[in-house]
Amino acid sequence: MVFSVVNTDMETEKKMQTQVEHTDSDLSEQIKAVTKDSHVRAENTELMLAYQRGNVSLPQYKLLLCSLYEIYQALEEALDNNSNHPSVAPIYFPLELARLESVERDLEHFYGQDWREKIVVPAATKIYAHRLRQIGKDNPEYLVAHAYTRYLGDLSGGQVLGRITQKSLGLKGGEGLSFFSFPGVSSPNLFKQLYRSRMNSIELEEEERKGMLQEAVRAFELNIQVFDDLQKMVSVTERESELMHTTTRNRCTRHTSTHSKLADGEKVTARSLQIQTSLVNASPFFRMVLGICVALATVGMGIYAF
Repeated sequence: MVFSVVNTDMETEKKMQTQVEHTDSDLSEQIKAVTKDSHVRAENTELMLAYQRGNVSLPQYKLLLCSLYEIYQALEEALDNNSNHPSVAPIYFPLELARLESVERDLEHFYGQDWREKIVVPAATKIYAHRLRQIGKDNPEYLVAHAYTRYLGDLSGGQVLGRITQKSLGLKGGEGLSFFSFPGVSSPNLFKQLYRSRMNSIELEEEERKGMLQEAVRAFELNIQVFDDLQKMVSVTERESELMHTTTRNRCTRHTSTHSKLADGEKVTARSLQIQTSLVNASPFFRMVLGICVALATVGMGIYAF
């Protein structure tokens, strides 16, 4: 994955230089120009298309929160450590923008108080977080590109995604949706104007600016890889869940059929009710289905007993 990102940087360098020559000198406009293609690709990943169609599943959203936690933990730690850096200080707005605590509240809502022991973080997310920590130490000015990409994206499209998530999952009262809420920002549009103005005021040497633009492209590519990785995990989980559900349903059908054929005087042995322990312990869902099967069998036995 890292190799593909490096290749992307090399392939887009000449294109990026041409684009920058034809844009304003403002850093925000230059980033917008060089990331245009990547932005379109990010919006057309399978995960984002599902969001746009309003087809958001709880597994998708929970996995997304797990990734966001890892990303913002790394990003905000790096920003905090470099808050006095001349490139970072102008765009450092922890009270208005910080997302980590919000994501933690959402994770606790869905996973419980021991959520840290339950969350799963995809490999692409770990690569993204590693990159953030690396530049936090070696090139703090590059954090501007990542902060701009993430925070302004959250303030813009994130608001729409929040409403879609709430409607799709039937969440009420804002529970599980803290990530999309910015109580410290009364007007997202005005704040984005302020943020861009602060960002455009950052003084950069030519090589620093070039490096930051390359990092902006990298930021989008890393996000695309995260989205793709999440979708793969969701797809595998859904297939396994369906397979397990089908297996359990078939077992329930066989057991129910057996009980329905019992004649007077026949006794159900413990052996006929056994279900493999591995299936029982597979998930809470399986335990629930097992309970239903046992209930059906008990009803059948009661009918024949009288």
